[in-house]
Amino acid sequence: MSGVPQRTLLLWCPDWPVLAAEIVDGVPATDPVVVLHANRVIACSERARAEGIRRGLRRREAQGRCPHLTVVDHDPGRDVRAFEPVVAAVEEMVAGVEVIRPGACATAARGPSRYLGGEEAAAERIVEHVAQSCAVESQVGIADGVFAAGLAAREGRIVAPGGTREFLAARPVEALGRPALADLLRRLGVRTLGDFAALPAGDVLARFGFDGALAHRLAGGRDDRPLAVRQPPADLTVTADYDEPVDRVDAAAFAARTLAERLHERLAGYGLACTRLGIEAVTAHGQELHRVWRHDGLLTAAAIADRVRWQLDGWLSGSNGRGGTRPARPTAGIVRLRLVPDGVLAQAGLQPGLWGETGEERERAHRALSRVQGILGPEAVVTAVLGGGRSPADQVRLVPWGDERVPARPGPPPAGALPAPAPASVVVPAGGGAGRRAGRGRAVAEPPWPGRIPPPSPAVVLPAPLPADVRDAAGEPVVVSARLAVSAAPARLTVGGGRPAEITGWAGPWPVDERWWAPAEARRRARFQVCLADGAALLLAVEGGQWLVEAIYD
Repeated sequence: MSGVPQRTLLLWCPDWPVLAAEIVDGVPATDPVVVLHANRVIACSERARAEGIRRGLRRREAQGRCPHLTVVDHDPGRDVRAFEPVVAAVEEMVAGVEVIRPGACATAARGPSRYLGGEEAAAERIVEHVAQSCAVESQVGIADGVFAAGLAAREGRIVAPGGTREFLAARPVEALGRPALADLLRRLGVRTLGDFAALPAGDVLARFGFDGALAHRLAGGRDDRPLAVRQPPADLTVTADYDEPVDRVDAAAFAARTLAERLHERLAGYGLACTRLGIEAVTAHGQELHRVWRHDGLLTAAAIADRVRWQLDGWLSGSNGRGGTRPARPTAGIVRLRLVPDGVLAQAGLQPGLWGETGEERERAHRALSRVQGILGPEAVVTAVLGGGRSPADQVRLVPWGDERVPARPGPPPAGALPAPAPASVVVPAGGGAGRRAGRGRAVAEPPWPGRIPPPSPAVVLPAPLPADVRDAAGEPVVVSARLAVSAAPARLTVGGGRPAEITGWAGPWPVDERWWAPAEARRRARFQVCLADGAALLLAVEGGQWLVEAIYD
């Protein structure tokens, strides 16, 4: 704990929850307004206080005193969001600000008082700056310690150095902000902070516990901790403006190298490295271009320069608007280039792989694919991400190269993970429509997706299923009932308008009844695996009486 209290300047915005509701939600703070939490008033406007409303009143009692009262629910997130501009305005005047709570922030008084001409001048300048920047009324209090400065701010008072203990002595014990402790102290005959501070510290600790001992220190003008000032985030962005618009690739490459070195030096100065880079450009005609590059390793100065050069090459070498796969090139040269390190981490926070995961071959491939993306766009190079699902099309998701490889649906556990315990009884579909049950305690490889077709996986998944016709040996269509009963063994398959092929083997059905609660996304179908006389193997599905070819096995 801090032994000598620090001279503290605290800025306080009265009725901040009410004012935050006006800033964020447009509730007029000049009307009678109350903010409720747990059905009790925690803040009220000046008009509401004129109607006799006080903190702690229940909602019904407050509405009884003021029938035209506006009631707002307490939202801590709203209070914080609305207070951030106020803190930013204070940081423009002083350094090292600690947010006590939404509506109050504190800083050491020594620095502002020295370069703003004294404590009183500093308080006036800060209040005026907040009013001009944020249109928010505030008051400043200065005293020895955060607690005393907070009480002084409610009166807009500057307590002389060394006079904090005397300033606190006459305050009621309710000023501690601990209702239960204040009620107990009053029943014991202790009514002011001076009376409470006069009690022996050991007896207070033994009778009221640790929290009571902290309150005893505050009552005596001693803080429980020093200021914990917040550090404003460093501005890592680098920008370059060009008098002559850059419209040639060679000039863009030179600009990319210079700007990349500046960004890398700035990151290195803070011990950081970049893993995700935002490239922004503004043309002479005001057109704004933006692209974000991801990287699975640390972006060096050369890697940053390469990606900026590739991106500028892609923009400046775009199509002329008469077709082609490239995006349209800008109508004018680039006059401003900006690099934004969107993802940063500590320089030593990423360890290279031991067995070649981030080796030279991988880096060369990444550079080549990234350059193609810079020319043709991020969707030009995609990679497959395996996930969960019952159909082969659901189990693969294509994502742009460099993006996060997150499956669309939860998939099986990674290789090497311990299998999850199986449920008491799981139905495992078998060939020919029969089924068998896995006994209690057996491990199931992928329990979240019952009805999924067994391995091996098909080699080719068709982007659009092909219509087919399946008939039995008598030439009658094969039908699957609602109870998954197959009318006859499949014997011949015709795909589209092709020639019939003989089916030599089949397995299934594997039923699927998904998302029945969402009519627009509901799917009910059954899948079969079939082998043909020519050696081909297909994955078929029947839905609504229509047979489809979904995938082809190798």
